[in-house]
Amino acid sequence: MVYKRLLTIQDISCVGQCSLTVALPIISACGIETSVIPSAVLSTHTAGFKGYTFTDLTEDMPKIRQHWEKEGIKFDAVYTGYLGSTKQIEYVKDIISSVKKENALTIVDPAMADNGKLYAGFDKDFVEAMKSLCKDADFILPNLTEACLLTDTPYTPEYDQEYIMKIVEKLYGLGCKNIVFTGVSYDKESTGVLVCAYGRCEYYKHSLLQVVCHGTGDIYASAFVGLLMRGKNAYDAAKIAADYTFECIKATVDDENHWYGSKFEPFLGKLIKALEE
Repeated sequence: MVYKRLLTIQDISCVGQCSLTVALPIISACGIETSVIPSAVLSTHTAGFKGYTFTDLTEDMPKIRQHWEKEGIKFDAVYTGYLGSTKQIEYVKDIISSVKKENALTIVDPAMADNGKLYAGFDKDFVEAMKSLCKDADFILPNLTEACLLTDTPYTPEYDQEYIMKIVEKLYGLGCKNIVFTGVSYDKESTGVLVCAYGRCEYYKHSLLQVVCHGTGDIYASAFVGLLMRGKNAYDAAKIAADYTFECIKATVDDENHWYGSKFEPFLGKLIKALEE
């Protein structure tokens, strides 16, 4: 096995099973050396907790890049998650251009919106900055709301395949190379992922759990990245990541004390086994 090194850039919520506290263990479990740049440190995530601490590390990001340049540190891939400002996106673009090896992959999860709305604190300028990051990526992993924002498409929760494919064409027009379109549901009983990679689109459908669990997007994206880096093709990586995330949610929904995230750790063994199949 070729030993690869990946950099992931996103915030770290010390408690809450999201962002770097998800990405680091999942990608590492896939056998990939995982380095990090934390964009901020929070005592907990912001969904449901009150009085959390927040330390902005924006101005540390270029300092880290400068140190790595001196040390000659390079990566086989860069994966970005939640970024808190347009300034961070600009810093990330500089970091990517500086630390990527030749032919290294860039994977962007444009984590900025859901259910038809931008996350708190984001605006149109942030969307435009995210467009510029996505157009230079090898893979993007948007949900429906994010894909609509990236393509200036009116959002609707009721849609058909034609609507989705028009968005895909607009994403290609933006410059996106390969698209992993998450949470695509053509009926009320199922959901799935549409993988448009290397000139081919394939859809994987699975059962829909009628619950909302925090951090599942981070679990899915991290699993996909780890599987892709270990040599799985895009469709297989997307399928295995979807099944893995489904198991994590299913194991969590009946535990009322575990409202703050999804139990991803007990199923890491299954994810590792899937790499060998």
